[in-house]
Amino acid sequence: MYLVPPMDDEPPSDYLDFVAAHLTSLRTETNRLVGGDFEAAHLYMDVLTDVAGHWRRLYWWGRLAGTDAAGIYLAKRLTQRTKQWREEQIYEVDIRVLRTQIYLPAAASSRTSLALRKAMVLPDTVRTGSASMADAGIAWVKAYRKSEWHRIGRLAVTVILVVGGLIQSASWLSLSN
Repeated sequence: MYLVPPMDDEPPSDYLDFVAAHLTSLRTETNRLVGGDFEAAHLYMDVLTDVAGHWRRLYWWGRLAGTDAAGIYLAKRLTQRTKQWREEQIYEVDIRVLRTQIYLPAAASSRTSLALRKAMVLPDTVRTGSASMADAGIAWVKAYRKSEWHRIGRLAVTVILVVGGLIQSASWLSLSN
């Protein structure tokens, strides 16, 4: 019987939905923050792993408070992970974000409808479910393994403390006799 049950080995559907909703913006923001470095993929996976490790708490806190606690935690962890990445760089990192202009193709002339011209500027609505499910699964497994190592560590510390307490109490009993 557990006071706090261990983490499930499969990601819940709520977590999969969360990752699907935030994955594109998370990837874009990570690439922007690290300047397109190849480490961006590692950073956003680490951020998703951090969220997965705290998912139950974030999910319930979000429901109780009526806020997007997981989204807020995601943004906070992204900021912290990016700062840590920049500090670990050998050379000073200077990233400049350049504004790009959106050029409409020739098909977006004045003869096309307003809706068609807006559709070319708006992001696509097609969801790539397999990529978000794969990333969510990988992050969840990494968080699950981390929680298992923490559980083993807590068990080892408990055993050491109990054995140390028994040895200490045995030495006190031998001194009193």
